Amino acid sequence: MTIKIGVVGYGNLGKGVENAVKFNKDIELVAIFTRREPAKLKVSSNTKVFSVDDIEQWKDKIDVLVLCGGSATDLVLQTPKYAKMFNVVDSFDTHAKIPEHFNKVDKIAKASKTVAIISVGWDPGLFSLNRMLGNTFLPDGKDYTFWGKGVSQGHSDAIRRIPGVKTAKQYTIPMASALEAVRSGKKPNLTTRQKHRRECFVVAEEGADKNKIEQAIKTMPNYFSEYDTTVNFISEEEFSKNHLGMSHGGFVIRSGTTSQNMNHLIEFSIKLDSNPEFTSSILIAYARATYRLAKEGQCGCKTIFDIAPAYLSQKTSEELRRTLL
Repeated sequence: MTIKIGVVGYGNLGKGVENAVKFNKDIELVAIFTRREPAKLKVSSNTKVFSVDDIEQWKDKIDVLVLCGGSATDLVLQTPKYAKMFNVVDSFDTHAKIPEHFNKVDKIAKASKTVAIISVGWDPGLFSLNRMLGNTFLPDGKDYTFWGKGVSQGHSDAIRRIPGVKTAKQYTIPMASALEAVRSGKKPNLTTRQKHRRECFVVAEEGADKNKIEQAIKTMPNYFSEYDTTVNFISEEEFSKNHLGMSHGGFVIRSGTTSQNMNHLIEFSIKLDSNPEFTSSILIAYARATYRLAKEGQCGCKTIFDIAPAYLSQKTSEELRRTLL
């Protein structure tokens, strides 16, 4: 059975989903929906492009809609809106607002008898799952999450939404001293500011108030206000030369004790050449899970904690037991 998916948004994440489909033989991308002029959007596959205004016409033609907008302004509106008509999956990554996002989407999805899986990427997503496992296996311990050095798509997108910003890229950088202290097993108490710093490279529109832009970045709640943040204004030429990459990575560490003098460290890490391509591959796997849950008659909003791993894989349960267990 081929799972038919649609994509809303054709930025880095939407392009990543388009690419990831090539490696998932049970999934077919049947439509790309955009707010731009469809005829002018150049895509790398043969997938047809449609205006997002026409999406309702596809209600019975798509098994799962993959939402590829930004968390700051897109997904907060798009996920509940489209969950009324489709099974959906998103990578909503504003951690502080996930409970609110979940409750809103869950109410709509249950009323509409659809399945919505939210906040699946690598953080929130894979890192969330590893934090949960660490807490479960080492209940007497502490969690530590470090991101970077790398490009945060959500934070970069949030900067680009500020009036006067032409384009921007934000790098999350872990503090080496903090990471060393955690790995030593000392279980330090670290503030948000002590664990990371953020560095922004911004191309401003001609005539824009750079001081106002910088202030808007540094005081942005949930994104920058809790961090030491550096804002660098650069030219388009320098941006194109040095800041087009999308690498990222990070670590989830659980430091815990099972008895006196018995200390343990669980560490999960990733190193990514392309943040959006990796995130897109996760979205594809959870689109498969969304489809399978819907086929079982389930509905409502789910997170990574609710999904059995077998629902993600292209392999059958027998193949998983034989080859990976």
